[in-house]
Amino acid sequence: MQSLLTAISKRLSTPILWIVSSALLLSGCASPSLEDYADRTPELVPEEFFTGELSARGVVKNFSGEVIRTFDADISASWDDSGVGTLDEVFRFNDGEVQTRVWTLTPSEEGYHADAGDVVEPGTMRWRGNAIHMNYVLRVAYGDGTLDVRMDDWMYLITPDTLINQTTMSKWGIDVGEVVLVIQKK
Repeated sequence: MQSLLTAISKRLSTPILWIVSSALLLSGCASPSLEDYADRTPELVPEEFFTGELSARGVVKNFSGEVIRTFDADISASWDDSGVGTLDEVFRFNDGEVQTRVWTLTPSEEGYHADAGDVVEPGTMRWRGNAIHMNYVLRVAYGDGTLDVRMDDWMYLITPDTLINQTTMSKWGIDVGEVVLVIQKK
């Protein structure tokens, strides 16, 4: 009888161990929430940081984490009387390519509606504490055509004049690259 109870106990504990292990593994994969940054400082206020002339330097990584391009950028940021922000960006890549993007940040109930000419699915810019989060779809040049890539954009204010931006790029739910840059007020 004891061996039968031991066998039943082992069979029951295996699924339980599997469930507990799976739950722990999946909880490690959870994405951060803006609320995780609510009490962090310095406080990031988009209208204050994104004002005037800014500069950026960064890297583009492929799916394996290899740096495949570097760039620098100039950003001219302003806000009109109705609270609409404009970020006029000029990127210069190490291979000679120059890209421009003009973001329009329109106030909404959730933060700012964020749109640009090459953004095919606009996002919402939301922020808490020292962090900003945006998620949008960007159309990028790829080979002889274009590719629509989801951008999961996190920005963290490190000092009143320095922001670190980390963006994960994905297609069909699979990470295909990353952009990491530092933006500084001039």
